[in-house]
Amino acid sequence: MMPAADAPVPAVPGTGEPDYAIAASASQIETTPRTLKHDDTFAVFDTHGDAVPGLASNHGLFHRDTRHLSLYFLTIDGVRPLLLSSTVRDDNATLTCDLTNPDLPGRDGGEALLHDLIHIRRSCFLYRSACHECVSLHNFDVVPRHVDISFSFDADFADLFEVRGAKRGRRGVRHAPLLAGDGVRLSYTGLDGKVRRTSLHFEPVPAQLSGSEARYRLDLAPGATRVIFIEIRCDGAEPHTGAKLSFRKALGSSRATLRARVARAAEVTSSNQHFNDAMKRAVSDLAILITDTPEGAYPYAGVPWFSTVFGRDALITAFETLWMDPAIARGVLLHLAANQAEVLDPAADAEPGKILHEVRFGEMAELGEVPFRRYYGSVDSTPLFVMLAGAYVERTGDLDTARLLWPAVAAALGWITDYGDRDGDGFVEYGRMSGDGLVNQGWKDSHDSIFHSDGTLARGPIALVEVQAYVYGAWRAAASLSRRLGRDQDPADFDRRADHLREAFDRAFFDARLGTYVLALDGAKRPCRVKSSNAGHALFAGIALPERATTVAAQLMDGASFSGWGVRTIATGEARFNPMSYHNGSVWPHDNAVIAIGLARYGFRREAARIFEGLLRASISFDLRRLPELFCGFSRQRSQGPVSYPVACAPQAWAAAAPLALLQSTLGLDFDIDARRVMFVRPELPAFLDELELRRLRLGEGALDVRIRQTGGSAALSVLGRSGDIALWVEA
Repeated sequence: MMPAADAPVPAVPGTGEPDYAIAASASQIETTPRTLKHDDTFAVFDTHGDAVPGLASNHGLFHRDTRHLSLYFLTIDGVRPLLLSSTVRDDNATLTCDLTNPDLPGRDGGEALLHDLIHIRRSCFLYRSACHECVSLHNFDVVPRHVDISFSFDADFADLFEVRGAKRGRRGVRHAPLLAGDGVRLSYTGLDGKVRRTSLHFEPVPAQLSGSEARYRLDLAPGATRVIFIEIRCDGAEPHTGAKLSFRKALGSSRATLRARVARAAEVTSSNQHFNDAMKRAVSDLAILITDTPEGAYPYAGVPWFSTVFGRDALITAFETLWMDPAIARGVLLHLAANQAEVLDPAADAEPGKILHEVRFGEMAELGEVPFRRYYGSVDSTPLFVMLAGAYVERTGDLDTARLLWPAVAAALGWITDYGDRDGDGFVEYGRMSGDGLVNQGWKDSHDSIFHSDGTLARGPIALVEVQAYVYGAWRAAASLSRRLGRDQDPADFDRRADHLREAFDRAFFDARLGTYVLALDGAKRPCRVKSSNAGHALFAGIALPERATTVAAQLMDGASFSGWGVRTIATGEARFNPMSYHNGSVWPHDNAVIAIGLARYGFRREAARIFEGLLRASISFDLRRLPELFCGFSRQRSQGPVSYPVACAPQAWAAAAPLALLQSTLGLDFDIDARRVMFVRPELPAFLDELELRRLRLGEGALDVRIRQTGGSAALSVLGRSGDIALWVEA
């Protein structure tokens, strides 16, 4: 740990608290970023396929929380090409940018090159710690043309937290570039003693190659095409076999991996092409965000700032996708169990049995300049872990995995009782153990996200409304798991704990004047009487008494909370409401998905459908029809789209998965592993869907294909295909 005087992270103004927020010196919307990811590597380029310092702080190629390429810039005759089009394939396999030459003066008094005669196509993708690119140039002129193509490059090896805005007093040493045949090696030795390297290889060999530029002099006959291959390798990439061969081999492997991930999940198609595009993008985004760990598939949280293991994000994502692809939940559960805290470590906010919040691999994390190397500062990951374990086994009947997970489940329950309840009042609270940790440790973890009705920030230890709901869900899940595993002495005790918590929760958290649950209880047990989306999570976990559900649902769907695009994190009129804030008035797709699951659980399926319609309409306005991490909470206006949030991650796992959960909620889709049936409880199709097909709804070894149609205000279901011992069951 560095001395406090050298702490690199600035304080939140007026608080003295460390600030881990993302600096918003540039808006991503202005630059329309193009993002790629594979396992521990991701890239952020602009629409030209370049990484351009100054246009946006987050451009570059990143590997394990270090930027391995900070500048990457193509020019033709020393000038930037004109953009024709730029898109990421529907399956996220490649980024393709079509460019052309601007008007260029003639060489040595020769004929000028008019615009749109040289076509440049850039195709790039990531695979196994490397970025592969193919650049093709075609001459559409009727005369031969000579052009110079240059690639400028640099690697600053900045830590991701530096890129996010953290300031450092000292950095390591950048070494002089090493040239070797077809390539260049750039390297940096960090203060942690680790050498980080970036290697660039070009095929064919450039006419000129330096430590910062590769230059080609190309003669193009009329109708001729020339192709250049570039391979940019980060630490741990496979041995270099030539940029051209590496491109072709890696492209086939990359696409095969993505196809396998998509094929594992259920398939959704409908009569609405906008819906189909949004769902395809959601599934494709999940496919690239998934990283294969030794324990199984794990969705990294999001690009660019959260492309790593996050406990809470992955657990929520797994809930959202459980009906469609249970393998995600299994991978998340096993990986988090393997990394569960075993000892008390105040610097990491770790306590025995606690589930991981975040893992980082960069230099600043290794040195302790930020506390996130292996960090446990989330109060909700642990009960969510137990909830998901129960839900996974109910969905799949996978008792072998249940037995593997039970020691971790028992340890998590031990954390809830031994550490989670900090003051003995029966509720689980949070309070960081280190001054460098997160101040707020629920999903709304901004420094100002938990407050009283007058705007005063709450002081801890803080008991959040949704955390109590998750703990209730954890006890119920533990009881279910115990019964399935034949642990006769546990289930009744777990159910009693859930019942007692539910009664105490209703007394302490429900506010009749608000018509909903309060946001939190502060350290003095004073309620934060604020209308928030958090209350909807009480419906999700089932802790809300049935007689409370109607007023809670009404509050969530009234004009103060529901923007028309989705439920705001904080209702209008509250002291700290700001539709442009991160957590105090914005709209988060995953939050809305969780709320919709809760609404459907209590029978408010039409309200869930309203949320679904709002978010689907919002997705149409975003680039690539991709729901971002969040967007601003301004009210929906006729003929206008939603207002973007400037530094929202996209793709983001739990946002990508939100439409999948919303579809399940409106259809009342569930699974009964014991009766071997796929169930639809009072299903409704949203108004924008006339017909829907679900294929590969798997239950054990069986699978079902189902068609759902709008018929006079209700939904009619029919079986299109069936394999194995599986039945369709519909409750009207």
